Amino acid sequence: MSEPRLPYAPPPGFRRWQLEVQWDGAHFLGWQAQAEGRTVQDTLFAALGPLAASARPVAAGRTDAGVHAECMSLHWDMAETMTLPASQLQRALNARLPHDLAVLGCRPAPPDFHARYSCLERAYVYRLLNRPVRSPLLDGRALHVPQPLDVAAMQQAALSLLGEHDFAAFATREERQTRRRVHRLELHPAGDLLELHPAGDLLELHIAGESFLRHMVRGVVGTLLLVGRGALDPAAVAGILASGDRRQAGPNVPPHGLYFAGARYPVTDPAAAP
Repeated sequence: MSEPRLPYAPPPGFRRWQLEVQWDGAHFLGWQAQAEGRTVQDTLFAALGPLAASARPVAAGRTDAGVHAECMSLHWDMAETMTLPASQLQRALNARLPHDLAVLGCRPAPPDFHARYSCLERAYVYRLLNRPVRSPLLDGRALHVPQPLDVAAMQQAALSLLGEHDFAAFATREERQTRRRVHRLELHPAGDLLELHPAGDLLELHIAGESFLRHMVRGVVGTLLLVGRGALDPAAVAGILASGDRRQAGPNVPPHGLYFAGARYPVTDPAAAP
């Protein structure tokens, strides 16, 4: 009697791989393949074509057009006839990928690993350049906010969004259930970029949770910016959250300041991978 097939396991004759990829979202219509237009999923799939048969890669999250990814985890089922070791597969893919997309890491994965359903936490970063003068070096990388921001008030308002809530007030055209749990929501000076901006005018909003609604992060940032500009009292954010009314929250900020920052998975024994 054959063993039962593991949930989410690759089809017979295929082997599962886990990859981390990075991209500049400026010229992509997001992750998900579409009938027309350039997407990350389609670009990766085309790069592997000369090397091996495969299913389409599956990512931890589906980013929208214009959103960047610092480190997106994905799984990819490739034919077992593809015998390149991980380091050579990574080099071969990067040799075929355009300048705005790269494979950061590549390794065999256990057959029951699923980039989306195994994920425990997804993290995003939104970057704000808060100074009167724009920065050409950050064009398309951070939202320029010339007005002074009350960062302390923004941080106070962010506290009301921590934990599990109905986030319908911050979502756009969402048909799924709208309860989500936010594990972390912090605003502070950009860490790795402080050498370029020692005055602390480059801010990062870090948000992490198990999953997010469509445009939820951008709606949260837009609402916190109203608080920072003095147009909304920090205490009012809790009421907006409770209302479930998208019209009461702030506008979605543009996608170019948003980055998918990473995904967290259960700790597994590396020896369990085939």
